[in-house]
Amino acid sequence: MSILARYLTRQLLASIGLALAVLLLLFGFFDLIDELGDLRPGTYTLGKALLYVALHLPARLHELMPIAAVIGALFAFARLADSSEFTVMRASGLSPLRLARYMVVLGAGIAAAILVIGEYLTPVSERAAQQLKLRTTTSVVAQEFRSGLWAKDGQSFVNAQAMLPDATLVNLKVFQFDEQFHLRRILAAERGVWAPAGEWRLEGVTLTRLEADGIAIERLPALGWRSSVNPELLAALMVPPERMALGALNTYVAHLRENKQKTARFEIARWNKLSHPLAAPVMLLLALPFAYAQPRAGGIGARIMAGILIGLAFYLSNRLAAHVGLLYDWPPALSAILPLTAFGAAAAASLWYAERR
Repeated sequence: MSILARYLTRQLLASIGLALAVLLLLFGFFDLIDELGDLRPGTYTLGKALLYVALHLPARLHELMPIAAVIGALFAFARLADSSEFTVMRASGLSPLRLARYMVVLGAGIAAAILVIGEYLTPVSERAAQQLKLRTTTSVVAQEFRSGLWAKDGQSFVNAQAMLPDATLVNLKVFQFDEQFHLRRILAAERGVWAPAGEWRLEGVTLTRLEADGIAIERLPALGWRSSVNPELLAALMVPPERMALGALNTYVAHLRENKQKTARFEIARWNKLSHPLAAPVMLLLALPFAYAQPRAGGIGARIMAGILIGLAFYLSNRLAAHVGLLYDWPPALSAILPLTAFGAAAAASLWYAERR
């Protein structure tokens, strides 16, 4: 790497780091305000709320790095232009294409960091944050309907009124159907605890059989129950799909497909996980044409505002594409890649214009 490339990299990374720190403080402050309404004396205290917000920071870091990249790059280029350093670089033969190569290399490094944070740090910290809040507020993990949470396991439908942070199922019901979709058995249990043997240990069991000659009811103190619905799958309920690891997403998508359920939301999240790191080099390339604008065309404040608007537009377009794709059944890959493709095309067009000038 040349001296010029190292100098530009240091300037850009310093500015991106500053922008990222400001964004994390801002979003962390907003998260803390949201948590203040849930404070409970003696249980969910201010200290635990601060810890909860801190555990959310890796997820925020993963989301905000592309936005920080464009803001930081614009800030760095504006400072270099105001000090006439960028003019000297151009006069010494620094072409837009050569500078674009620098941005791609730097963006690839940031993309690798985003991928590592999103795959290894965010899922763990997000699960720890949810467990902290659930234990201190005596809440349940998920309750998507008034009847609790539901899952499909082959020809059975599983319903639990609540799931505790340790994956214990409360007021569990299993509705078992035959191949003609006739209800044959209803298994009800007060609690379901995952046993080391790889099955659920049900307590306070009531087994109802619907037979040709009538209904038979049997009550048992305990019963073993094997199911593909395990704590690993249920743990997905603790972390939003956008913040799950790729391995967990693949497992959950496979489970949904096996049970002929819709997978669109989780497949969009999977494609977003794969495409999100690529946003870093795209954002840096988008910032590059602003470096060639004359200093009188706008100061540092104006360029920072432009970076904020670009980052906000990218963030909102990603959310919009995911929701529209889910609503209209677009291919998951299209929903995830469309905003990135649009911004990449804008970056290429801007670079072509800067090169022509």
